[in-house]
Amino acid sequence: MMGTSARLLRLLGLLQVPRDWTGPALAERLDVDVRTVRRDVDKLRTLGYPVHSTPGVTGGYRLGAGAALPPLLLDDDEAVAVAVGLRTAAGGSVSGIEETSVRALAKLEQVLPNRLRRRVAALGTATSTLAARGPTVDADVLSALAAACRDHEVVRFDYVAGDGTETRRVAEPEGLVHTGRRWYLVAWDTGRDDRRTFRVDRMRPKLPAGPRFVPRPEPEGGLAAFAQRGISSGAYPHRARIVFHAPAERIAEHVTPASGIVTDLGGDRCELAAGAWTLESLAVWLCFFGVDFEVVEPVELVEHLEAVAARLGRAADHTRANGGG
Repeated sequence: MMGTSARLLRLLGLLQVPRDWTGPALAERLDVDVRTVRRDVDKLRTLGYPVHSTPGVTGGYRLGAGAALPPLLLDDDEAVAVAVGLRTAAGGSVSGIEETSVRALAKLEQVLPNRLRRRVAALGTATSTLAARGPTVDADVLSALAAACRDHEVVRFDYVAGDGTETRRVAEPEGLVHTGRRWYLVAWDTGRDDRRTFRVDRMRPKLPAGPRFVPRPEPEGGLAAFAQRGISSGAYPHRARIVFHAPAERIAEHVTPASGIVTDLGGDRCELAAGAWTLESLAVWLCFFGVDFEVVEPVELVEHLEAVAARLGRAADHTRANGGG
């Protein structure tokens, strides 16, 4: 049988699983009687852990949120996952949390067992991080928007579009979407009476948030799919649909969430929906895939493909004529 301290730690670990535990279930896990479980729960409460209970035969225990952050128990994989997340956050796309992430990582590594410290250290030694390019998102802004999404509160903000135009918007925030490089807010724009996707780094929210609103049904496919459709083609003046004579998995390897959407058509064929600032740049990009394709729309893209093909042919002819190739 476990000693009191070990049993308390084991009980705490069980309660940190987000579910309701009955007294008999905890007693069985800890190999004690229900009365001992009640005493141990009271001891955890005196240590600052907010253990909530419901009365009755079917009542149970659940660890709730308290006024202060008590110590957490993590298993081996959870501790390594947290350490990896903190390392990533220290050099990620969210500004204002780099130093905090480093401090938290130092505290975690200090108490890690040697076996886990070696795993985390090996990962850090073997991994190199490229410096993030482009604008970053302020952590306070991200937190405020997340809270507004959770509480269904209207947000007001100044927004700078891609062409530099600045507008003031009022929106009902629905959720945040992260592509790995950018953060986006999906929200119902009340001024335009339509659902829109906003780049968070271009937003200047007016805090605190406004009144509460009744959430709308999610768009088809969910918020992430809606955001991908918006940022991969909807934000560009030219949009195209291309059918590749190759499996979807092969084409998807070269397409990011922000550059296009790949749909499997079966029979080693797939369709790419993408956007571009110019049809010429889109024609050049399609050549990089290295497989045969056909244009579904727009028809004007064919002229640019012919121009690119002619240019490449002339380059090959000139190279051969000069003794190259």
